[in-house]
Amino acid sequence: MAGVCLSSSSSCCWNLTSKFSTLSLNGPHPNAAALKPLSFSANTSLSLFSKGSVSLTSVKMPFRRSIVCEAAPTKKADSAAKRARQAEKRRLYNKAKKSEVKTRMKTVLEALDTLKKKTDAQSEEVLSVEKLIAEAYSAIDKAVKAGTLHRNTGARRKSRLARRKKAVAIHHGWYVPAPVAEPDLVATA
Repeated sequence: MAGVCLSSSSSCCWNLTSKFSTLSLNGPHPNAAALKPLSFSANTSLSLFSKGSVSLTSVKMPFRRSIVCEAAPTKKADSAAKRARQAEKRRLYNKAKKSEVKTRMKTVLEALDTLKKKTDAQSEEVLSVEKLIAEAYSAIDKAVKAGTLHRNTGARRKSRLARRKKAVAIHHGWYVPAPVAEPDLVATA
């Protein structure tokens, strides 16, 4: 790593290794036209590089040479590191909650599918599925309460389970939906 000399004068110099003995970005230079796009140091505040390291790299391209300047902080601030740790904890917690919801929904849907495929299913067999549905509802409600799932997402998933259960009950004839009454279009006087 080369030493860096930042000053507010017009001859801002960078002391680099043997490749670049002296590179003046604003002063007179034999290749001043090539370095014209790099004359940014007069407009750059000195605090830009105060907390990090600066590295200059020579990039060889077919017809021209460019210099890439990177400024990176040496380490994260303590508050940023703490935020990163907290975010990782929340990510793992949320991942576990979502996984539990998906697993419970999958078990309910599989149980309902097997019940629907049974030809001689009895209405009492729904009780075991209802217990699974209650556990799935509980997992969904806990995920919503923790903020892992949006409340509308939780409601949609619970509704999906209820509709599937109702479809199985209708399929086997355990539930007959009430006929929708036709609205009387003739107004009485």
